[in-house]
Amino acid sequence: MSIENLTSDARQTGLLPRVTCPHCWEQFPPQKILWAAEHTDLLGDRRLGPDQPQRFLPTRFTVAGEAIDAKGFPCHQLACPNCHLNIPRSLLELEPLFLSIFGAPASGKSYYLTALTWELRKVLPLTFRVQFADADPVMNQQLHDYEESVFASSSTDDLVPLANLIRKTEEQGDLYDAVSFGNQTVSYPRPFLFTVQPQTDHQHGTQTARMARTICLYDNAGESFQPGKDSAASPVTRHMAQSRVLFFVFDPTQDSRFQRLLGKDVSLALNSARTMRQEPILQEAISRIRRFAGLRQSEKHKRPLIVVLTKFDIWWNLLGSDPCPDPWAKARSATNPDETFQALNVSAIRRQSDLARAVLLQTSPEIVTAAEGFADDVTYIPVSAVGWNVEIDAKTNLPAIKPSNANPYWATVPFLYGLNRTIPGLIPATAKR
Repeated sequence: MSIENLTSDARQTGLLPRVTCPHCWEQFPPQKILWAAEHTDLLGDRRLGPDQPQRFLPTRFTVAGEAIDAKGFPCHQLACPNCHLNIPRSLLELEPLFLSIFGAPASGKSYYLTALTWELRKVLPLTFRVQFADADPVMNQQLHDYEESVFASSSTDDLVPLANLIRKTEEQGDLYDAVSFGNQTVSYPRPFLFTVQPQTDHQHGTQTARMARTICLYDNAGESFQPGKDSAASPVTRHMAQSRVLFFVFDPTQDSRFQRLLGKDVSLALNSARTMRQEPILQEAISRIRRFAGLRQSEKHKRPLIVVLTKFDIWWNLLGSDPCPDPWAKARSATNPDETFQALNVSAIRRQSDLARAVLLQTSPEIVTAAEGFADDVTYIPVSAVGWNVEIDAKTNLPAIKPSNANPYWATVPFLYGLNRTIPGLIPATAKR
């Protein structure tokens, strides 16, 4: 059968003509997808090792369309024909949307990511009428554990040091998968996978096929951006060249100049003298994106770069105004004036961005210079992953919070703004005045 016929058949069955692996980023037609054997005798895969089920290209199927392995067992897991790692079924039907979160060690990436997904589970369906679900609960298990630890702990009224809620993102471990290619072993980053699509009561509820996406969200350890860390054997940051939106997590309170601007109270709020230069992380990331995306040094990246400024609960007063409420409001449909929906107030986000940028120019101008020298579309968004109720634990003398008091501020705004910029209509924006 010709490639043209294969592509036509895929479209008729609702499958994408080309599937992108979220691990190795190989593209292939859906007919090439492998299945993981179910029978316990069929262990030992040439790519993944002796403890993993064999991957195979099936020739027999059940009436329900499930592949049948060599022992006659129906199978349920799909896998990439290149790296043999599992692929959720949604990636065969919904276009992928690659998003990357990166930043320096201890910048608050994991806390921010936890607050982001926890809040999105409420904000997207209830406010914007968009379904948000795990595409693969197994691959998202670590994130589930983080969410439960920070926001749904059984001891919600006990004061817990922030350092004990989430463990640091490592360069190896649960978020990476080792794949053997002959004598070469490659370590691939494991993404968090979600699906988004408009609900039936969304203003574009009939356009699910156009707007639905599988979100592939990558979180890298800050150490991954040190020179020499990205290689053919460890391509841990190459997903950034594929990403439609880049999120650089920057912790202003780690900058000594910022601490001086805050004054003597910063020692009480931070309880730490830790300082770290974070612009080398951004500059190294920019260098890699240029290399892997084929961008010239004089060429600007056309995709949004969002600088997520963490720990806003400590430094909000530096903006010169009270914290803004959630930046969305009711809007009326242009075609049906009686129909209303929630829309993102992009003007409010940009005003907040301008204020944050002005502060950074006083304390960390090299961040602004690097970001705006790289991307055409740069936005600065302050967030607080746990909100305003952080206090110093008298027993440990460390910042701590009661999980029941955790109340993220603007945690979803960078993501919502990114969706607004990349999937027109899914997250509508208020009309400009």
